Amino acid sequence: MIPKPPFAGDLTLEQELEAFCALKPRLTEVWDALTTDDDSHCTSVVVPSLTLDQTELGKLAGAAYYEERLLFLLIRLRNPRAHVVYVTSQPVHPIILDYYLNLLAGVPASHARARLTMLCCHDASPRPLTQKIIERPRLVERIRRAIPDRKRAYLTVFNSTPLERKLAVLLDVPLNGLDPDLRHYGTKSGSRHVFREAGVPLPAGFEDLHDEADLTRALVELRRSRPGIRRAVVKLNESFSGEGNAVVTYPPSANGDVAAALAAMALPTEADTASSYLGEMQRMGGVVEEFIEAPEKHSPSVQLRTSPRGEVLPISTHDQILGGPHGQTYLGCRFPAHDDYRLQMSAMAERVGAVLAGKGVVSRFGVDFLAFRRHPGDPWELTALEINLRLLGTTHPFLALSFLTGGQLDLATGRFMSIGGRPKFYRATDNLRSERYRSLVPEDLIDIVTENRLHYSQRTESGVLFHLIGAVSEFGKLGVTAIANDAGEADALFERTLQVLDTETSYGR
Repeated sequence: MIPKPPFAGDLTLEQELEAFCALKPRLTEVWDALTTDDDSHCTSVVVPSLTLDQTELGKLAGAAYYEERLLFLLIRLRNPRAHVVYVTSQPVHPIILDYYLNLLAGVPASHARARLTMLCCHDASPRPLTQKIIERPRLVERIRRAIPDRKRAYLTVFNSTPLERKLAVLLDVPLNGLDPDLRHYGTKSGSRHVFREAGVPLPAGFEDLHDEADLTRALVELRRSRPGIRRAVVKLNESFSGEGNAVVTYPPSANGDVAAALAAMALPTEADTASSYLGEMQRMGGVVEEFIEAPEKHSPSVQLRTSPRGEVLPISTHDQILGGPHGQTYLGCRFPAHDDYRLQMSAMAERVGAVLAGKGVVSRFGVDFLAFRRHPGDPWELTALEINLRLLGTTHPFLALSFLTGGQLDLATGRFMSIGGRPKFYRATDNLRSERYRSLVPEDLIDIVTENRLHYSQRTESGVLFHLIGAVSEFGKLGVTAIANDAGEADALFERTLQVLDTETSYGR
């Protein structure tokens, strides 16, 4: 049936907030149903909008295709009574859907497909998907009608802003995520406040900075409190994947011109200028922190979630792989984090989670750390860097692992155990790029994976899962998760995948 007026009308902010609060108790009911009954007939409405600062988002190649990363949430369809409504800006290629649905162990793809509703805006503009949906009242109505029972449904989003709050109200389903009024706890400045409250170590530095004068004063004071410091990191409050981190090198002399050093800071990307970066700082604020110098450093993180009942639930640990000009840009991850600090780091992150839960935060989130040794053989030290109150670069590979194996995390060890009793490891990236890959279309990629036997095997519980497949032809970009039975095997499988792709796209070379 074609949706016709009247549609859900415009709301005043007061009406929207009142309706949003009225929906919150329903999330508790849905959460209880999901966690106590594997066969609960709930509906997940997935809107994978990157509702982020558009200047920062513009630095991300193929950002529109990041909407495909949450296709791993089709794991919900493993429950034969569950429904998923998935909304995107542009249609998802049918072969990509088939690729995921055919990997659902124990459920015929045709049965899962019947419980999946795919909708799209047919709008490739670089605006948030949520905004596009709200602008189309008939599409909002189609989403509502695709939900069998709105009292047993919830909205899943990449991150929560007032746009996602409004969409939840228009759909009349609770938002399974952060109340946008609390999102400041996930900024770089807000993170530092939470870390102090949780009693977790954090780098020397200053937060709530807004302009060049603030930054200069902070840099001067940081050097005064840390004699001999060589470098500092300047971070924009709402940047992500390290794309808002600049590095300032102090002048050799203690009386050197710190303002000049700030003007000459190493910027996050080639597209940035000192003027544009400082303009972003004035608009969103940020922090200055000590750049910890150590010969051995890792960048681990912990992923958790807080429930509507205030529980803190550990999900996973990772060692992040960083790169870029200054080693500040997120490129990928390994699971799980290093044995030497994994459990200590998890305990710290749970203290952070307890503080957030006490403030009413209901969200999947991550806490980034720095693990370092000042001298070879020293014990690892940990310092907390930031909180990300949203889905993460480490979210979808862990969803992939769950999607394929049906296993669960062993809280005592921090390892993931498959149904077959094997500990599982993986290496993953969102940023596998090559100009050669632009010669491929999604059908080609599936052929290559099949012919080279890279597919995940239920027998060995190992193999490769791709995402961002839609971006391969336009941007030469792919996401890869290589799952294996030990860390070395996962690295080897990842490298073999790269070799296969390079060989298959080396036409005439």
